[in-house]
Amino acid sequence: MVGHRRRLLDAIAALTDEAPAAVVEPTSPDAAESTDAERRQVTVMFCDLVGSTALSTRIDPEDLQEVIGGYQGAVTEAVIGFGGFVAKYMGDGVLVYFGYPRAHEDDAERAVRAGLRAIEAIGRLGPVKLEARIGIASGSVVVGDLIGKGSSQEQSIIGETPNLAARLQALASPGALVVAASTRQQIGKLFDLEDLGRKQLAGFDEPQLAWRVLGESPEVGRFAALRSGRSPLVGRDEEVELLMRRWKQAKSGEGRVVLISGEPGIGKSRLTVALSECIGSEPHTRLRHFCSPHYQDSALHPFIAQLERAAEFTRDDTTEGKLGKLRALLAPDTRDEDFALLSELLSLPSSTADLNLSQQRKRETLLNALLSQLEAESRQQPVLMVLEDAHWIDPTSRELLDLTVDRVRQLPVLLAITFRPEFQPPWGGRSHVTSLALSRLGERDGAALAKDLAGNALGADVIAEIARRTDGVPLFVEELTKAVVESARQANPGAAVTARTSLAALSVPVTLQASLVARLDRLGPTPKAVAQIGAVLGREFGYELIEPIAQQDEGVLQAALDQLSDAGLLFCRGTAPHSLYLFKHAMVQDAAYGMLLRSKRQELHAQVAAVLEKKFADLVERQPELLAYHLAGAGDSARAVAQWLKAGQYAAARLAHVEAIGHFERALAALTVLPQDQTRNRTEVELQLARGLSLFTVEGFISAEAASAYARARDLAEELGNPRQQFIAVYGLWQSANGIGMIRECRRLSDRLLQLTVRETDVGLRLQGHHSAWATGLFSGEPASAREHCDEGCRLYDPEQHRSHSLLYGGHDPGICARFLGAMIYWLLGYPQQALTLSTEAVAMAERLAHPLSLEIALLYGAMLHLDRGEPESALRRLSAAETLVADQRLGFIVEPHFLRGAALTAHGEFADAVASLREGLAGRLGTLRDRPYGLARLSEALTRQGQHEAALAAAREGLEAREKTGNRQWEPEFQ
Repeated sequence: MVGHRRRLLDAIAALTDEAPAAVVEPTSPDAAESTDAERRQVTVMFCDLVGSTALSTRIDPEDLQEVIGGYQGAVTEAVIGFGGFVAKYMGDGVLVYFGYPRAHEDDAERAVRAGLRAIEAIGRLGPVKLEARIGIASGSVVVGDLIGKGSSQEQSIIGETPNLAARLQALASPGALVVAASTRQQIGKLFDLEDLGRKQLAGFDEPQLAWRVLGESPEVGRFAALRSGRSPLVGRDEEVELLMRRWKQAKSGEGRVVLISGEPGIGKSRLTVALSECIGSEPHTRLRHFCSPHYQDSALHPFIAQLERAAEFTRDDTTEGKLGKLRALLAPDTRDEDFALLSELLSLPSSTADLNLSQQRKRETLLNALLSQLEAESRQQPVLMVLEDAHWIDPTSRELLDLTVDRVRQLPVLLAITFRPEFQPPWGGRSHVTSLALSRLGERDGAALAKDLAGNALGADVIAEIARRTDGVPLFVEELTKAVVESARQANPGAAVTARTSLAALSVPVTLQASLVARLDRLGPTPKAVAQIGAVLGREFGYELIEPIAQQDEGVLQAALDQLSDAGLLFCRGTAPHSLYLFKHAMVQDAAYGMLLRSKRQELHAQVAAVLEKKFADLVERQPELLAYHLAGAGDSARAVAQWLKAGQYAAARLAHVEAIGHFERALAALTVLPQDQTRNRTEVELQLARGLSLFTVEGFISAEAASAYARARDLAEELGNPRQQFIAVYGLWQSANGIGMIRECRRLSDRLLQLTVRETDVGLRLQGHHSAWATGLFSGEPASAREHCDEGCRLYDPEQHRSHSLLYGGHDPGICARFLGAMIYWLLGYPQQALTLSTEAVAMAERLAHPLSLEIALLYGAMLHLDRGEPESALRRLSAAETLVADQRLGFIVEPHFLRGAALTAHGEFADAVASLREGLAGRLGTLRDRPYGLARLSEALTRQGQHEAALAAAREGLEAREKTGNRQWEPEFQ
């Protein structure tokens, strides 16, 4: 007995190693269709004849041959009856695959049924009483490669699954069938099972769960599923009625938002299509936006794509042609400023550089430009706006969607947003927002949907079985019905609707994949191969892109695409060579992609990347992240890193810093597989520096991740001996230390910056070294030293040569900084008139350069100077101007404004209001950082003048503690 099991295990090893000695021809005519290796979800069955060794000692060899032949015939008949494939006979052992070379949506169930039938058939054989033991396991394997030569050729199977099935077979008692957890999960309650517990099996580190199959269960569970695409709408009358009521309200000018949520395949998209169909005869504008899992880091992708579709851009359009189409698309009263921003959004030439907007203001103006187009459309006629798959939305589109939800309240617009349950919308509870969670269909509605899909092809009993076995998820009804109808053309349709596995413990994608792989297999090798290429290209792809990758005759390729479209796996728009194809569902794409071996995926990704670079250079220029994705898939990590870096830089230039961070981090992840050498280190320095700047922009100078990025960049730059990159990295660390109020660390880092510029001929670097030193000197309470650096900085500064520094170092102009901080320095040194002159120059210079953030800081420090001079009215004028600027340009405050207002109120004798303002500032984010000693000094003064001496002393003591903690000694005299 042990010897026979040993031979069976050895046969598994042979299939995964070298050619075996014996071969059996495929038991299915379809086997010849599949010779290329694939990744498949396969259920493997091992069957072993019990007692064959003892039997060989009792009967004549010729009689034994007949017995073994009868046994093999019984197993083969049972296997073929359920669509399995006998891969190999090994004397008294039989190796069987379910799910290869042709998949069925219920392969695990088929394997168990075939095993039970085989055990029963073997038991009826005579004249000798025979028994078999069977082990079954399911899982992902690589199957299909031909190994061996000549008559020894056979298709290998590689993976854990066949080994597990063989070990379970050895575990089974005579006449028993044992299944693994992977198969148990798929068959649910279709069969009565005996839990055998965890078994320690040879070759497996962890004990494996096992169940003995006792027989078919009278209680049959049903699997849940997904649904997508245009199918008949059944069982959604109430939902459509609600949407129509909201549409009627929206048409009257009371804008409405409907949040449509539900599990994948529940019919969210189909419901929005139904609404469009219902209002099709009414005058209205329809806007549809689609989020994508591949563009979650591409700012405003759904809106860019919608604009390009609406403008009907083509690849043959010139730049001027596209600008003309965009102009024709936009509302007639579109402002030139908005047109420039929208042109830039679509990567067209624009004049945005002339707008003199801060980054935040430019971002806000762009979003408002998009909103203005919606408003203009709604002035012409009511608008139905649909945004699908919000769970994949990019951060900037999410921001625009937030604004849109608020804006439509006063517009004749109905906004429908679809998403999966894991997405948590923030808009619920508002008076104009309705939440609509879709539930599953009842059994009657499920049968009605199946009937509508099948027409007269299926009988009432089969329709009822489909309805019972789909648990009301429309996608499963649709997919199962189509599978049955297609099966009816080739085999007994009843076999395709035998009891389905329970999905109580299964994830939806696995079950749907089985159904879709089965449909791909039925279409034949060419359409399946084309679908796999399309899956590599993405959810949506054009004929012009797939044609050079497929390398098929034009007629063959078109026929394959037509088959896929006719089968409902793809949607097609337009005609070749300009046709576009869309996978009906993301999981359709996933199923096709998942069948490809990693080596084949890499090969296809490499081909796509080559075609993109050669024939779609304009697309690659606009979306370098697309090329990066395919280069990474091709294993070309070095070039992928370069493209992700480019994508991040492009996103940052468009103020989409959240998306930029995503691109930079993907590049850093891809970088880890490259050889650890200087080339890799140089690239990482560039990535970390760019990532740090974007993190500062998104999170402010207190960002811990930015500090970490700059620290890593510094270490690498020092190792590489690149002084310029060292300087930029150390400057980033100095910014971080300054932002969180670590003035002592600022001193150390500033000294390092100055050291790096000792032999530096780059005037810009020397200027920034002094920039860090005059700020550090001021905050350290060393005004004399600060003045020396400030004066030298003014000497080095050139307005034109160093204008770009505001984008690299601290977000403000160094020449302006030398004046507004210089004013504070000269005040502390006892030169009040020079201080006032410098402050006035700083404001004038910032206004002349039209740099909002520099102007804000100049105004705030100017207000601080006027307070020190005892001029509260002038201080309030500067503060008011700064507050207006911050509101208009959507800037962040650099100095806590409540400190300045509180000090001014103290000067006016309004002590209670002053204390309240100062305490509010101290409680805010800025009030906890570098300038906290200043706020506490002003609070102590206000409390003293109010007569609250104990509280004033407490504030002063806290101020001294803050001074010691931060090292900020600029206002040390205030506590003495």
